[in-house]
Amino acid sequence: MAQAVIAETEAGSAGKQPKSVRVVLLALMIAMMLAMLDNMIVGTAMPTIVGELGGLEHLSWVVTAYTLATAAATPLWGKLGDMYGRKGAFMTSIVIFLVGSALSGMAQNMGELIGFRAVQGLGAGGLMVGVMAIIGDLIPPRERGKYQGMMAGVMALAMIGGPLVGGTITDNWGWRWAFYINLPLGAVALVAISAVLHLPKKRAQARVDYLGAALLTLGISAIVLVTTWGGTEYAWTSARIMELIAIGVAALVGFVFWQTKAAEPIVPLHIFRSRNFTLMSLIGFITGFVMFGAVLFLPLYQQSVQGASATNSGLLLLPMLGAMMVVSLIAGRVTTNSGRYKIFPVAGGVLMIVGLYLLSLMDTGTTRLTSGLYMAVLGAGMGCLMQITMLVAQNSVEMKDMGVASSSTTLFRTLGSSFGVSIMGALFNHRVQDVMAERAGALGSKITEQSAQLDAKSLEKLPAVAREAYQHAVSAGTHSAFLLGSVVAVIALVAAVFVKEVPLRGAGPAAAKPDPQDGPASREGVTEAV
Repeated sequence: MAQAVIAETEAGSAGKQPKSVRVVLLALMIAMMLAMLDNMIVGTAMPTIVGELGGLEHLSWVVTAYTLATAAATPLWGKLGDMYGRKGAFMTSIVIFLVGSALSGMAQNMGELIGFRAVQGLGAGGLMVGVMAIIGDLIPPRERGKYQGMMAGVMALAMIGGPLVGGTITDNWGWRWAFYINLPLGAVALVAISAVLHLPKKRAQARVDYLGAALLTLGISAIVLVTTWGGTEYAWTSARIMELIAIGVAALVGFVFWQTKAAEPIVPLHIFRSRNFTLMSLIGFITGFVMFGAVLFLPLYQQSVQGASATNSGLLLLPMLGAMMVVSLIAGRVTTNSGRYKIFPVAGGVLMIVGLYLLSLMDTGTTRLTSGLYMAVLGAGMGCLMQITMLVAQNSVEMKDMGVASSSTTLFRTLGSSFGVSIMGALFNHRVQDVMAERAGALGSKITEQSAQLDAKSLEKLPAVAREAYQHAVSAGTHSAFLLGSVVAVIALVAAVFVKEVPLRGAGPAAAKPDPQDGPASREGVTEAV
């Protein structure tokens, strides 16, 4: 049977993939769409949700609970897939996500919604990891690039379409359908995965490393809370933030120590002995830092300074996300055809630095066309990096560690996004408040006392002088945030330069005689699809 699958996949590598694999890939794209769309849709529905359920003071926890649960669960899902089988772990994560979605749609108060969002987040942690790890199982490394490029396209479409879909659903069906819409899509993915995906069942002899999971969860939770609350809910030097930092550092140090002792560690430290894996984790962190910072501040700049409508906020990012999607698909195709990939992390690092620097030059007179071109440069850089980082990370470990490699890379990107939003946000807010005080005096300080990010209605109510001052302040804030981003992106470029290009094996004739200089990745991934 294994030989038959190898033959079928080899035939597919020369032309089209087998029909069963294409069906599975469609189901995987639906699952990834669920994970990516959810926060975008819910974010648009939040004003309506607060209007019905109340609890404005707990609003941030609707997002924070989901983010915390997703980040904390990500490494555990990867390990469970490695130990007990990818298919079962992935289907379980879908079920948990759908249960959380259904319960969130039925929430009667803000407390219930926050709790159910945490359940949803637990499932979401397994969706992204499961998608990438299953692709790693089904598709040989040489063929994997083009499919992971398609996944980057799904991610971009979700970011563009999420706010539009969320607004349409909320206006026409009510906010509860922002959660219920996941149910039919998830059911389709479940049926397709159950019927078509055939991977071997596993049963590890060792027990799950519960202590390691608890320490990692505590450490990740503390980090996410520090980056979420720091400078907003609490001052950076406050006792609460210091306590969280201490807890996070202690938990992560304890986790690293325990991983050297555990029989079946949640994150086997030996995977970091691979230079490429470690470098790709670092590049993924920087990519997350830059991308989510840009997604936060670009719409704010376009709405506040360029007068764009907030209704179609997803479309404001079209130049960046469109370029990211196109370049990611091209990078995947080129990698598949040539088996070479180092050029993309290097080019991606250069384009990210240039794009962020160009965005830092925007001021109150910058046209939408100019800012769109700057965004396209940044998007092209991220397109070179988004999925290549996952591909090279997976190619740098043995098949038995495919899940933890996928989950670790995903986790680093998630943590990068938390740090990016927090640090760039703190710099942005500080700069806005300073410029408002300089240009509008006491009135300016009072306007931004509660928040440096004003919505469209608040902006319209300002006197002309204060509104003009705020536009200059936002320009100055985005300048500082993007300039910081360009400096941070230099780290990604330096890391990319040190990547060692280990040839990716394909499933075609060239794979029959593997190069002894190749990394540990092998055709075992094909033989698992039985």
